[in-house]
Amino acid sequence: QVQLVESGGGLVQTGGSLRLSCVVSGRTFGLYAMGWFRQAPGKEREFVAAITWNGGSTYYADFVKGRFPISRDKAKNTVYLQMNSLKPEDTAVYYCAASYRYGSVSIYRTEDAMDYWGKGTLVTVSS
Repeated sequence: QVQLVESGGGLVQTGGSLRLSCVVSGRTFGLYAMGWFRQAPGKEREFVAAITWNGGSTYYADFVKGRFPISRDKAKNTVYLQMNSLKPEDTAVYYCAASYRYGSVSIYRTEDAMDYWGKGTLVTVSS
């Protein structure tokens, strides 16, 4: 059984920063990648960033490149999303996801490539 628990969401002003964390518990053997997705009110869930668990290769959605670096701490079984220069349009529920499927980092931009999901953490950016 694999569980993902996100934390770090909250209310922040435009231009501010937040760091999201996601702790993986249960089976980490065979974990290939972790990703962050988000769902804004009234919109479909979309890919934000992904990182391979062992090699640390990263892949980003175009709209967050340079603003939201993703990282992982294998010793703590944790993946992070550092969110900088936040904008009101970044307001969303942010979900962590894990994949046990091998592939190039870009495949983890699709929801179908992910096997487990957290319950999400809400980020609200005020204007």
